Amino acid sequence: MTLMPILITGAFGQLASDLLPQLERFGKADSVIGLSRNELDVTDEQTVEARIRMHRPGLVINLAAYNLVDRAEQERERAFRVNADGPRHLARACLDIGAKLLHVSTDHVFGSDEVRRTPYSETDPTGPVSVYGHSKLAGEMAIRESGCRHLIIRTCGLYGASATRAKGNFVTTIRRLAREREELKVVNDQICTPSWTADVAKGLVSLIAADAEGTVHVTNAGEASWFDVACEIVRLEGLATRVTPISSAEYAAAARRPAYSVLSTAKFETLTGQSLPEWKAALQAFLRAPL
Repeated sequence: MTLMPILITGAFGQLASDLLPQLERFGKADSVIGLSRNELDVTDEQTVEARIRMHRPGLVINLAAYNLVDRAEQERERAFRVNADGPRHLARACLDIGAKLLHVSTDHVFGSDEVRRTPYSETDPTGPVSVYGHSKLAGEMAIRESGCRHLIIRTCGLYGASATRAKGNFVTTIRRLAREREELKVVNDQICTPSWTADVAKGLVSLIAADAEGTVHVTNAGEASWFDVACEIVRLEGLATRVTPISSAEYAAAARRPAYSVLSTAKFETLTGQSLPEWKAALQAFLRAPL
């Protein structure tokens, strides 16, 4: 059987940095092509079509995303161009050559059910509460409506070693601030599952190996508030920083977040026969990994 290339958009983000090395060891692709935003702007439909036709990948993995959740409230058009139009362009191009599209989405497609306290399955009704969440849901819908073969991955609270200072992630930011300040105030009424990109990348490769299609949730196990996570970071780092719980209303972020957005990974476990580590174990492994 002739192996075909795997093409990755957004190839220099947190998740891509952990996914690329694993794909190169995957053994089912003759090459892995990673394209940065400068090399492939997913909002440019003609460029997307040209690139897909040129490389003719068997699998396209879309990691390009607008994920500045608060800024999206003022930059709605930009968020939808990247998170909705981009996946639509990729899906159409994949359909044209018979390629499969793996697209990474988010727990923020949920949130409108304010009393929910049990993990969401892939078939539960969505209900975003922010521009970012709406834009990501629109991307999911565009892919499904395109008719292309696809695998939509929803994940949550990603953190990894390749975070930039500009975008950052919660774990690296708290780790830094806990060394600089005597007290941190952290919201305790948003419950999700913080997930290490190294673990999520392994999960994606397992799903690719299983030739999975449809929508699948991939996160570390368990659930926690961001206050819980901050306390655990301070404990693992052996710091004396005081962590004080506050409400989302007190924090007053520009964008509303889901109060509860834990994702059930039962489908992932059935498809792969695997489960990802519990969030505390993953956090400890990340913090102890070489910088």
